Amino acid sequence: MEEKLEAKAIAKRMRISPIKARLVIDTIRGKDVKDALAILSNTNKKASLMIKKTLESAIANAVNNHQLEEAKLYVCEARVDAGPVYKRVKFDSRGRIGHKDKRTSHIVIKVAERQ
Repeated sequence: MEEKLEAKAIAKRMRISPIKARLVIDTIRGKDVKDALAILSNTNKKASLMIKKTLESAIANAVNNHQLEEAKLYVCEARVDAGPVYKRVKFDSRGRIGHKDKRTSHIVIKVAERQ
């Protein structure tokens, strides 16, 4: 059986909540890269720019490192993992201190050739 070649790109510690980024990344999973780039270009979300840059990096890795054809590539894996949380304080009423957590994400995208 022939082994499937994959190329991967990871963007770590992106300053966006994983919940918000997952809304965008769910739209491109399993699609051809041409369609995925079109979807990300027309999506009006902050996460779409970060995901688009990561996808373009994965495509470049596939073409340059593994000599795969860009026309045959599709998104075989796309996920958003939670990164470290930056803890910040928010001054609250009656002299108390509240929390304002700044969440980060790790964006992982793998592309492969369709058989």
